[in-house]
Amino acid sequence: MRVAILTSSDSGYAGEREDLSGPAIAEMVGAEGYEVVSQTILPDDQALLEQEMIRICDDGLADLLLTTGGTGFSPRDVMPEATAAVSQRMVPGIPEAMRAYSMQFTKRSMLSRAASGIRNRTLIVNLPGSPKAVRECLEYILPELRHGLEILLGQAGDCARH
Repeated sequence: MRVAILTSSDSGYAGEREDLSGPAIAEMVGAEGYEVVSQTILPDDQALLEQEMIRICDDGLADLLLTTGGTGFSPRDVMPEATAAVSQRMVPGIPEAMRAYSMQFTKRSMLSRAASGIRNRTLIVNLPGSPKAVRECLEYILPELRHGLEILLGQAGDCARH
């Protein structure tokens, strides 16, 4: 399965801060056998984020689009809005599960506005901006994402367990 990684960060885009979350995602998904097809850093600009997500999804470049950053309370944090704007179907259970799991590490996880959705045959999942939180969330959701992706891509049946 192919994964695209999109980091939303004004300072990362400007070269003022090293993106540690994108590479953490790449390392983790690579270890699980996913192929990382792109890693992009964009500023916290909703139109630019939407354009890149649409390009990845509509051109069929990735089966899974993992974003990092832009899910907090800052006025420039617009990743959930960009995700909702480009998604054809929302998948609220994924960010709900990440927030619930993360509560055992920090109560501040309740402040995450992360979203998840599907556009065409691509699943989009917003991850937090910190490498530590990215690792915690991915560790929790990654095993289950594969099954959802297999269903989305027509490689597996429904989610019912027999």
